Amino acid sequence: MAAPHDAEIRKDVQTYYGQVLKKSADLQTNACVTTARPVPKHIREALQNVHEEVALRYYGCGLVIPEHLENCWILDLGSGGGRDCYVLSQLVGEKGHVTGIDMTKGQVEVAEKYLDYHMEKYGFQASNVTFIHGYIEKLGEAGIKNESYDIVVSNCVINLVPDKQQVLQEAYRVLKHGGELYFSDVYTSLELPEEIRTHKVLWGECLGGALYWKELAILAQKIGFCPPRLVTANLITIQNKELERVIGDCRFVSATFRLFKCSKTGPTKRCQVIYNGGITGHEKELTFDANFTFKEGEIVEVDEETAAILKNSRFAQDFLIRPIGEKLPISGGCSALELKFSKIQKPFDIITDPFKLAEESDSMKSRCVPDAAGGCCGTKKSC
Repeated sequence: MAAPHDAEIRKDVQTYYGQVLKKSADLQTNACVTTARPVPKHIREALQNVHEEVALRYYGCGLVIPEHLENCWILDLGSGGGRDCYVLSQLVGEKGHVTGIDMTKGQVEVAEKYLDYHMEKYGFQASNVTFIHGYIEKLGEAGIKNESYDIVVSNCVINLVPDKQQVLQEAYRVLKHGGELYFSDVYTSLELPEEIRTHKVLWGECLGGALYWKELAILAQKIGFCPPRLVTANLITIQNKELERVIGDCRFVSATFRLFKCSKTGPTKRCQVIYNGGITGHEKELTFDANFTFKEGEIVEVDEETAAILKNSRFAQDFLIRPIGEKLPISGGCSALELKFSKIQKPFDIITDPFKLAEESDSMKSRCVPDAAGGCCGTKKSC
């Protein structure tokens, strides 16, 4: 049974998202509207197919759409009005399935309202989406079984739950071996004082319950996940003078991490890998996280943890993986090491601090000069 404090927080959050917020424009910070990296074309197109009312109810802080989704079973923790679920349902296809769970009944009702609309929009014979009214830290009570999903996603929701460890533990339980928790959330630069942790508006705005960023790795290790992989990070700005006063020197960042539930029997040495290419939307280049980008046919040296994840997850068939010193064969019988245009990309210092990544990203943006098409530094406009 939840402690009175936890029960009170749940009630406040349900009120905030069920009654106070009617659309994303009602938010008082940018915590739940920050963008991540440029959006691939196939995802932009999927977003455009989502019903307008569902899109208006979006309060996420990133894009929780990983790669290689065909035929996957995906669980969305805190699915809200269903935007991410409906995007994902297009990408997994008719043989895949997406389940959304949310504790706010009004949000679930909005999402369920458009099940038939999206099924017909996508040309599916039957809907591949299910919505459940329940708590993300109590997936068992909602009927979600052990090792039943390939991927779990969450978009700016775990911070709203007092018991973060229980949420991560439940995600670990329902993931299949090799599965992944891919999630955006809000993190703090220091341990939050009581004034912030008990502030109702700051809880609703995803700040009052934010986790100190260093704690994520501690919790992940305790539960059994591989070390967190930082993907993107953006600094959060406060658009309210009163909230700024309460926050004081504390800083907040929205960040996307990926956590893998992998076997410990993978590679125990550094390896060289080659991306085979072909993943939808990432045919020639796959940005795996903030530290590794894999280009088709290019040799990349990776650390032990990265090698183990690639070998034991759904990405296993997308890479050639060999210990350093052993030749990497490619189609045609030649060794990749003998390719004239091959390039060995060696790893650099691994970035784990989302504040460091966000600051570096801001610094790069400030040096960019938009081109005539609205892009930056020669890149195309992302959306």
